[in-house]
Amino acid sequence: MTGDEARRRLRAVEREIFARRPEHSIDPSLERIRALVTLLGDPQRAYPVIHITGTNGKTSTARMTEALLRARGLRTGLFTSPHLSQVGERICVDGQPLDAERFVAAYDEIKPYADLVDASQQVPLSFFEILCGMAFAVFADAPVDVCVLEVGMGGTFDNTNVADGVVAVVTPISLDHTQYLGSTVEEIAADKAGIIKPGAVAVLAQQPPAVAEVLLRRAAAVGAGVAREGLEFGVVSRELAVAGQQVSIRGLLGDYPDLYLPLFGAHQAGNLACAIAATEAFARTPAAVAGDFDTALDAAVVRQAVATMTSPGRLEVVRRSPVVIVDAGHNPGGMAESVAALTEAFSFTDLIVILAVMADKDAAGILGELEPVAGHLVATANSSDRSMSADALGTAAAAILGPDRVSVAERLDDAIELGVALADEADARAGGAPGQVGVLITGSVVTAGEARVLLREGNGGGAGDSSWLAPRPDRRRQSVSQPGSAGDRP
Repeated sequence: MTGDEARRRLRAVEREIFARRPEHSIDPSLERIRALVTLLGDPQRAYPVIHITGTNGKTSTARMTEALLRARGLRTGLFTSPHLSQVGERICVDGQPLDAERFVAAYDEIKPYADLVDASQQVPLSFFEILCGMAFAVFADAPVDVCVLEVGMGGTFDNTNVADGVVAVVTPISLDHTQYLGSTVEEIAADKAGIIKPGAVAVLAQQPPAVAEVLLRRAAAVGAGVAREGLEFGVVSRELAVAGQQVSIRGLLGDYPDLYLPLFGAHQAGNLACAIAATEAFARTPAAVAGDFDTALDAAVVRQAVATMTSPGRLEVVRRSPVVIVDAGHNPGGMAESVAALTEAFSFTDLIVILAVMADKDAAGILGELEPVAGHLVATANSSDRSMSADALGTAAAAILGPDRVSVAERLDDAIELGVALADEADARAGGAPGQVGVLITGSVVTAGEARVLLREGNGGGAGDSSWLAPRPDRRRQSVSQPGSAGDRP
């Protein structure tokens, strides 16, 4: 298959997969995915699994854990969600996303079995269930030494939970997906605790006391070991460094001082501590290919791995003049962490925020976290059919920030153009060196992913060609203090 043929076939496969029930349309059951993996020969049992859940920090922690394992010479599989730009990002082998040819081959391999499951079930397999099946099969075929598996949502009924992790990592838990997981953090914790399996090791990030109690009860009930951030492991110290931070971590097996982490924020240092603890816990299990049991990880290997860690779309600088940062914060807890990290790491005199959120998210809570730092906010929408309309978000923003601090741009590319212009104008008014005013584009993973494409692939670093976004005939912009409508999303 030539490169052009692979890309054409990939587009056709993506259309087939995306035509299925989307991952945000939840039907909590493991029956369909169990039927699929059974037909595939249970590929998820062909390798040990490190399973990761939580409300915020899952993807960053998964990427960090995979990087540490790979640095130790293990062949790794990594499954994360959602993707930023390309669906193949979700399935990585040895740190590399599936290319077009391998993605198509993986889909073609499982499609006959998926068709059998569809025919036998009242509800067909979803988009996410297909991707889970593909990932499990790809990792078995590779074969990988270890799989780092991020849940899609929750834990107990998440499709990834047909795998049994020898290590279960729980990142910080807060309110999110309340319509599916429960209206309290205790209920949400109980659902996420379902990934803690008998005999596993549970690596727990710092949690609210009520959440910690739920997780510890689950670990005790199934006979799992427990490692808690702040007790058995944790961040010893951290200080700002150029384009990141210098951190020292106390692990389960040893200390790892003076690590340069090229990511911003105390939350990323905490994610790193969990990743190191998870890697140490895995090294002590019989499933580990290169088990060290009671010895610390090689400090030089850890230092080198940490220095190269990335987390795309998480306070990622994508442009320098003005400084434009994209962030995938999509709930109040995540936004609070992002705002704290942004305030700590950057000395902007003013900040322009471009915000697009999903309609089922706590927009008021997100806006409340942004209010103290946003000099001006541009309310907009991303291309998802779940996106809150720019008008509705603008109205909510005006109620919290005041109408004089809010504008509306119907499309994300228009919002970026407006936000950059506002930053340039504010810089000029300040009369000093450029770069005093920053631009933050945030509100969802979709928003961050689309902004990265627009800014990285556009002509001359501008908004670029956005014809792939949902078309809207009227591209007006206006302040919410003015009458009129920014138009309806299709």
